[in-house]
Amino acid sequence: MSEKAPVSKKSKVAIIGSGNIGTDLMIKVMRNAKYLEMGAMVGIDPDSDGLARAARLGVPTTHEGVDGLLKLPNFDEIDIVFDATSAKAHEHNASILEPLGKRLIDLTPAAVGPYVVPSVNLEDHLDAPNVNMVTCGGQATIPVVAAVSRVVPVAYAEIVASIASKSAGPGTRANIDEFTETTSGAIEQVGGARRGKAVIILNPAEPPLMMRDTVYTLVEAPDEDTQEQIRLSVEKMVDDVSAYVPGYRLKQKVQITEIPDSSPVETLLADGEEGRPTHQVSVFLEVEGAAHYLPAYAGNLDIMTSAGLQVAERIAARAADQEEIA
Repeated sequence: MSEKAPVSKKSKVAIIGSGNIGTDLMIKVMRNAKYLEMGAMVGIDPDSDGLARAARLGVPTTHEGVDGLLKLPNFDEIDIVFDATSAKAHEHNASILEPLGKRLIDLTPAAVGPYVVPSVNLEDHLDAPNVNMVTCGGQATIPVVAAVSRVVPVAYAEIVASIASKSAGPGTRANIDEFTETTSGAIEQVGGARRGKAVIILNPAEPPLMMRDTVYTLVEAPDEDTQEQIRLSVEKMVDDVSAYVPGYRLKQKVQITEIPDSSPVETLLADGEEGRPTHQVSVFLEVEGAAHYLPAYAGNLDIMTSAGLQVAERIAARAADQEEIA
């Protein structure tokens, strides 16, 4: 079997934010992307390691933020812009770049555009001008909520994301409120839960621990056949996510436990259905980073850059196919 011919024209991307996430994403684009190539690295600190590293790799750089990006000679060639800054900064950047026809992939919790979790709903939003990658906790846990909701209605879903304190930079810490609000909303809108709640824990343990995520869902699953379908759906989803985040895995088998009548569960079933949940589904996950730029324990950052790369690759692949047909 002959190998597929290399892509004749790749989509150029710019990354706004030369910190840990932006730098890791740049390395992933240069090392792993099939349909993408770096067009620019944008920061605001002229002494940042990300800008220095980009310059050494031959990537055009600017330390003047989005205004500097507009001034770069190759700005018109850039098709996709990743934003790895902050929720507030993204609103400003989007207001400038969207009218210029740039496709935006938002790695902040700004939630200006639709929530996208690649393994769940990427194909639904390929034409959106600005997609939001939710949060690290959302990328890790919403696929599991969606997997359960594909089998039975999810009355309530609660996720707990525990990350190493060392992997939480100033941007993450400044966006804690946005993290919980954005993730909770996406649990409902993308995951399919009637109600969602998100908790993040910054674990100060030394040596730093890898990202751990716990997903609890309340469902009605009265028989063994339904419960087995839930387990299989979750396992299939974990395989789907690990295809673009290799360090994503189950820590133990999916647990489904009956909720006793004496338990004070007040959550009702999905709209229009009477009764109360009968079972709790508990899923325990671990995310190990690929260590391209960041340490392996920083799976919370790796899953964001990996998910963002997956979205951009799919957008660029479709553009390449359309050009080939034309």
